Amino acid sequence: MTDGTRGKVLLATNKTDNALWVDLLGRTGREVVTAPDGAEDPSIHYAVAWHQPHGVLGNLPNLKAIFSLGAGVDHVLRDPTLPDLPIVRVVSENLAQHMAEYVTWRVLDHHRRGAQYQRQQAAGDWNELTQPTSAETSVGFMGIGELGRTAARAVGSLGFKLNGWSRRPADVPDMTTYAGAEGLPDFLASTDILVVLLPLTDATRGIITYDLLRQLRRDNAIGGSVLINAGRGGLHREADILRALEDGSLGEASLDVFETEPLPEASPLWQHPKVFVTPHAAAPSDPRAITMPMLEQMDAYDRGEPLQNLVDRAAGY
Repeated sequence: MTDGTRGKVLLATNKTDNALWVDLLGRTGREVVTAPDGAEDPSIHYAVAWHQPHGVLGNLPNLKAIFSLGAGVDHVLRDPTLPDLPIVRVVSENLAQHMAEYVTWRVLDHHRRGAQYQRQQAAGDWNELTQPTSAETSVGFMGIGELGRTAARAVGSLGFKLNGWSRRPADVPDMTTYAGAEGLPDFLASTDILVVLLPLTDATRGIITYDLLRQLRRDNAIGGSVLINAGRGGLHREADILRALEDGSLGEASLDVFETEPLPEASPLWQHPKVFVTPHAAAPSDPRAITMPMLEQMDAYDRGEPLQNLVDRAAGY
């Protein structure tokens, strides 16, 4: 039963199957629609967006706020007709836990020589590799927001040294932090395994280049530098990653995100012996975990309370 006294929620996505989202967003009585009733539908008060069709939000006269279905908001912001309204990003313990698990898994697999042991298994080669302790390996996080900090705590609990880099200075417990362009060289030079969890903005697009990867510490206990990108595919240049792998500037990579998704069948990353590929699966948005916080915020905003986890549109995250 819907509550006609509250505005509708527009679920604006490029997804073809939205039945679960519609059901969950409607559980507190709000009516949920997947398209406005005309370009200037006055009944819509909130939008929940994921790669929304451009123009669908621009003329809704009573729209109060926009909620992103993912941790990033670049997919929302790229709409040139986006209205000047509050945008709320997802902050979910469930999502952060997924990311922490993924990053810890990939850090441990690279640290414990997983790819080399798989090659030995395929060849029937019984050979114990030298194994450094976690304290001999540093993990550097580019991006130390909610997801980065949660993942860093999980990795740090295993004894790895932690570095962090952000555009602005930040103080994170048990982590050596660096900031801005002036801090980036020292951050890279002290990092063995680079974890990229930056938001995708004009300032960060294409930031992971060949020249950047060459600055990672290669003379280390694990035999070379490692890249793990679970942030956004637009942050890296795949041709540069391949170049760095081929000339030894980079030892291995785990990639969950790509410049084009799905990753094209012809991409050399699929079969590269030093690359581990996952299909943008590091931290899936669980509908059951993120819809109720959205609905609670909508109700609170209707009561005159401030929205939480707002996006800084100028910064892009």
